[in-house]
Amino acid sequence: MRLDRDRLTWLTYLQLGTYGYFIYGFGPTVSLLRDEQGTSRSVAGLHGTALAVGTLLSALVLGALVRRLGRPTVIRAGMAVMCLGIVTYVATTALPVTLLGVLVGAFGGSFVVVLSAPVLSDHHAGSGPSAIAEGNAVAAGVGTVAPLVVGACVGLGVGWRPALLLLVPVVALLALAGRGEPPTQAAQPTHPLQHRGRLPARFWISWVVVTAGIAVEFCLVLWTADVLRERMGLTPGPAAAGVTALVAGMCAGRLAGGRLALRWSVDTLLYGAILTAASGFAVLWLTESALIGVPALVVCGLGIALFYPLGVARAIEASDGRPDQASARTGVGAALAAGGGSFVLAAVADQVGIHLALLLVPALLLVAAVGVRAGSRRALQVV
Repeated sequence: MRLDRDRLTWLTYLQLGTYGYFIYGFGPTVSLLRDEQGTSRSVAGLHGTALAVGTLLSALVLGALVRRLGRPTVIRAGMAVMCLGIVTYVATTALPVTLLGVLVGAFGGSFVVVLSAPVLSDHHAGSGPSAIAEGNAVAAGVGTVAPLVVGACVGLGVGWRPALLLLVPVVALLALAGRGEPPTQAAQPTHPLQHRGRLPARFWISWVVVTAGIAVEFCLVLWTADVLRERMGLTPGPAAAGVTALVAGMCAGRLAGGRLALRWSVDTLLYGAILTAASGFAVLWLTESALIGVPALVVCGLGIALFYPLGVARAIEASDGRPDQASARTGVGAALAAGGGSFVLAAVADQVGIHLALLLVPALLLVAAVGVRAGSRRALQVV
């Protein structure tokens, strides 16, 4: 089996890259914005909740928009709305406005990330899981740059806001590039049953795996900068840039996962990803040295890299021919994970400190492992 990349494939990868820059650039700005607003972690964590609400609202309307407008139009509109959210987020330090900006950005960005999976799955058939993993590797690769740019802007004294605003002209160029995409290419649902009937139990077990994995990702993306500052003694600029280690690991993991998905089963790769993430987290949690903690973040990233792309591919495969419906439902899970996981961690951290609060991560990894086992075809046949 091989993966043939054409114009639609690369366009989808680059569109995913815009979301990767937004989400991984947003993560390290939460701590910096908290300094400006003078709020607690729980209040700052509301930005993760706003991200979740935007993602959830996107999932609720996505199906109707795709049926009416087609995937390419909805993706381009999503990128434009994401940019509107970024501009709103950076416009002021007023909490209601920054929360609104995150909500709007997540609402638009979710169109891009959720629809990319069925686009690549339909377009590449049996190589779909590999294409989804590779596309998310591109997103993580682009996202690797974002914390570095945030840290560099802070170090130069211009603040973190210009780093996020750099995305706006890039999105404009991609929107122009995508206008020539034929509407028949992944524009309309190709599976006649995908909008009718209930999704099977195996899908919902896969949904739990994806949701737990995304919760781990967002807990670390949003609060790693705090860990580097408070436990390992880094200053705000280097701490923000340090998130790059996590995202770089994710990029490498997804690139490797795209290749491995052509040879190994999704379940086998997910087990490996969980073990890798758990190993990296154990080192991160035990050390107080940035020289050890930053490489441990790379290992964490290698593991969590595959939770979303392969989890979504697994959910789509288990959806009985309803890829758009399955992707929309995983979008709801992503919303719950992004808002619920990161906010719970922040609230607990306000009470017991960020170090103890991070123990939420191995608990979520255990949930994911149980879900992979419960959702395997062999386990279901035994039941």
